[in-house]
Amino acid sequence: MYYLFLVLAFLTGTAISVQAAVNSNLRLALNNPVLASLISFGTGFLTLLIVHLSSGGGIPSLSLTRSLPWWKYTGGLIGAVYVTTVILSVPRIGTANLVSLSVAGQLIAAVVLDHYGLLGFAHHPANAWRLLGIGLILAGVWLVVRN
Repeated sequence: MYYLFLVLAFLTGTAISVQAAVNSNLRLALNNPVLASLISFGTGFLTLLIVHLSSGGGIPSLSLTRSLPWWKYTGGLIGAVYVTTVILSVPRIGTANLVSLSVAGQLIAAVVLDHYGLLGFAHHPANAWRLLGIGLILAGVWLVVRN
């Protein structure tokens, strides 16, 4: 089962590159980056709503939604900023540059979150292997971006 999740993570990375190209083309067709982001999130919302409801999911209680800390609702905001940034950036810097820089940012943030156990993550120290991995990723980004 562990290896299945490794494959899914790899395929998700592949999908992110395809998504960047699709959303960028949508922006070009609409000539509006915010509308393109809205359509992207709207289709995603409808897909998730259908999957949730068809799998027997219900609507959470008002008391549950009120009891959650405000920052737990920022995922959608962060996603909207990410998708809009992708839509604006891909035509200017290319998909490879965008994805390599995004992956580097994700890895650095993930190591910091793990190292300090932030946002409820389990504590995983930033050891020499992880720091070497960051260094190698940054070297790879430099090679991709200097093109």
